[in-house]
Amino acid sequence: MNRLIKNELTKIFKKKNLYITLMVILAFVILTNCIYKFFYHTGSYDEYTDKYIEYAKEELVKLDPNKPSDTKMYIEMKTQIDVYDLSQKYEKNSWQRSVLSAQVSSYVNQKNTYLYGENKDPEKVTEIEKELNEIIEKLDRGDWKYFAQKEFEQAKTTCRELEEQKAKTEDKQELQSLEIAIKNAKIDQEVAEIRISKDIIYGNDFRNTALGSYQAESKNIINMESEIQELDYKGKQTYNKSLEKREISQYILENNVDINKTNDLRGILKDIFSEYGLFIIVMIVMIAGTIVSEEFNKGTIKLLLVKPYTRNKILFAKFATVLIMIMFSIFAVVAMEIIVGGVIFGLDSLSVPILQYNFTTGNLETLNVFEFLGIQILTQLPKMILLATLAFACSTLFTNSAVAIALPLLGFMSADTINLLVIQFKVQFMRIFVSMNWNFEEYLYGNLPKMEGMTFGFSVVICLLYWVVMFIPTFIAFQKKNIKNI
Repeated sequence: MNRLIKNELTKIFKKKNLYITLMVILAFVILTNCIYKFFYHTGSYDEYTDKYIEYAKEELVKLDPNKPSDTKMYIEMKTQIDVYDLSQKYEKNSWQRSVLSAQVSSYVNQKNTYLYGENKDPEKVTEIEKELNEIIEKLDRGDWKYFAQKEFEQAKTTCRELEEQKAKTEDKQELQSLEIAIKNAKIDQEVAEIRISKDIIYGNDFRNTALGSYQAESKNIINMESEIQELDYKGKQTYNKSLEKREISQYILENNVDINKTNDLRGILKDIFSEYGLFIIVMIVMIAGTIVSEEFNKGTIKLLLVKPYTRNKILFAKFATVLIMIMFSIFAVVAMEIIVGGVIFGLDSLSVPILQYNFTTGNLETLNVFEFLGIQILTQLPKMILLATLAFACSTLFTNSAVAIALPLLGFMSADTINLLVIQFKVQFMRIFVSMNWNFEEYLYGNLPKMEGMTFGFSVVICLLYWVVMFIPTFIAFQKKNIKNI
């Protein structure tokens, strides 16, 4: 058996196609890393593009603020243009630009409303302009804490007003709404406190992203917990996702580590099956889809069968070779990424842990990159083995390499679309479809599977059944193959 497997591996590694495929994958790995290194950007703070502002200015000329039908549109477009003009004073990625859209645009809108609206009020315009000038002065001085303190005071005031309103309310439904609003206001207050205490200057860096995520997900959780008993399965999945994001965001804020960074070696390794999964599948399917059919097409199957091995042993050796090549394909791609990514990004990012929220224990678990990668490989193996078995079965049954390669690739590429349709239309009987069950990642850490009623044991049984249905007929057919006319 070992000699047969060794001979099969030798034949595979003598093929030029294998090395061409590896070179293509290497080129794609280099391209991917270069894109992340040199072209990846987090975006700007501009709410409006230059092109849109040009359009707005052209439209503004056509509008008459004194005409009732044009007034509202005029004020809106004038506000957009004024905020844009103010933003041009500051650098493209400065924190001032992010504050402008969030905290200054409302003042500009009020000013334009009293200036051009139906109820014109010159005194109000002067008052708002004074406040606006003070705010712009703070922006020019770089006093970001003024805005953070302002957010804190506003949230505190809102919370106090809601508490007073709650004390005067007796209606149960209104009380529930007020309690949710109070909790949300307290989250805003907490976020402002975190910003001030941890010196998180406004911007678009990972700490601001985490702070924004913590705020949004905390509010989502509060709103969903108010009706937790009424949540459907999709709602429960959304609730779990919000829990996970909130805990990860809190970890980032407490430890000042960019856990969510994707444009480095760690980030690409973390998502390696998303980045390079298709290439791994192509390599596996090419090997499994030709390992038997080529023997028939070239006539070398006769030379193989005259050797002192049973047909079952020969075919089993070929299948064992396919399994070995699955692992080779995965580790080859991982090795390429580590080498290329290490050269382009360096290896420092590998020291940053990967976080997983455990829904069973309610705690965050930290894994190093290679622990996480090992778990990912194990959860992806069922999919790869099933696709390889399909290619292997087609290669043996039809002795046609093109069919043996095309069918598994078609199945792989259509799997996500099929899964999406099954979930969207809740087609319960389609839970037994193989692509709904071959990704075991969703069962880790107490996650809810993609469809209600599915379990780890159920998916294991389904995958085994599909494998047996492909595997056993392949051996039976190979036993009965007539090779006299080959």
